Amino acid sequence: MTIHPVDRAALRPRVEKALAVFLADRRAHMAGIDAGLAPLADAVEAFVLGGGKRLRPAFAYWGYRGAGGDDRDDVVSALASLELVQASALMHDDLMDASDTRRGEPAVHRRFAMLHDRERWQGGAAGFGAAAAILLGDLCLVWSDELLHESGLDPVTVARARPVFDLMRTEVMIGQYLDVLTQASADTSVERASQVARFKSAKYTVEHPLLLGAALADAPAALSEAYSAFGLPLGEAFQLRDDVLGVFGDPVATGKPAGDDLREGKRTYLIVMALAHAAPADRDTLAAALGSPDLDEAGVAQLRRIITESGALARTEAYIAELTSAALAALEAAPVEPEAAEMLRELADAAVHRAT
Repeated sequence: MTIHPVDRAALRPRVEKALAVFLADRRAHMAGIDAGLAPLADAVEAFVLGGGKRLRPAFAYWGYRGAGGDDRDDVVSALASLELVQASALMHDDLMDASDTRRGEPAVHRRFAMLHDRERWQGGAAGFGAAAAILLGDLCLVWSDELLHESGLDPVTVARARPVFDLMRTEVMIGQYLDVLTQASADTSVERASQVARFKSAKYTVEHPLLLGAALADAPAALSEAYSAFGLPLGEAFQLRDDVLGVFGDPVATGKPAGDDLREGKRTYLIVMALAHAAPADRDTLAAALGSPDLDEAGVAQLRRIITESGALARTEAYIAELTSAALAALEAAPVEPEAAEMLRELADAAVHRAT
């Protein structure tokens, strides 16, 4: 049986144990404040412990090992903080996109709207759900900082990692804003689509986790530069795969309705290519339907046909392959420990060849 690269070095259960211990402590703290906070603890545990690829801690861990770092539980605990950054981004992203589901379960804002309805509280359920999702996402971002500091690493090591960690969190928020700005302004340039992909996902999925691991290992600048040359194109390829799945993915595998990105009106590289190369009538149909929340299955099927016939899907797949090749070439030339280099190659394959 082939072992998934995230499961090497027993990394997945170790990350999940660190998260479970941390969240149990935060649950106890909130319980001591008010019993009404229990739904927050329930929601964050369900969200963080109930799924996730754990790719970000894996890239960070093997980036650390590739720089000569020893296998240590305190390092794994520190890197588990990346999952709380991810949780924050996804909770906010689902709210901004008005997504109903995440991993086949109600999105956080929907979960709290349902709680409001069940309890027959006053005011609007949707507003309550939105407020709860914003606050819980913010709480996860705060907690990511706390987990990094409480991991057991010495203060000097934590301080060395802080610039990367802080820049990563700043840039993912900038990327989120650029995403909503692009939708609102209907910007269909390739440059903007690539910029959003880099800042919203690519950097904090691969490049910054690698650089975080390198910083924890006190890696030389040359290795950090090599990690950026590997991580940035690979992270963009990861996001392009996400964009393809957002239109063509199987809802059973992705946990989100088919065509959700079309209903949200996302101007991804895939959509930009379709708008640039579709026949005039098809381009008009695609442009008119993008961002329509009531787009039904027949409408999604029609837009999928337009995207495919325009050559946009093939162009996107070719670009994914090009970016992945560039990333792997950079890794091949990098001064990375051999075992870690092999794990990073496997992680690269898992990142771009996936169904979820």
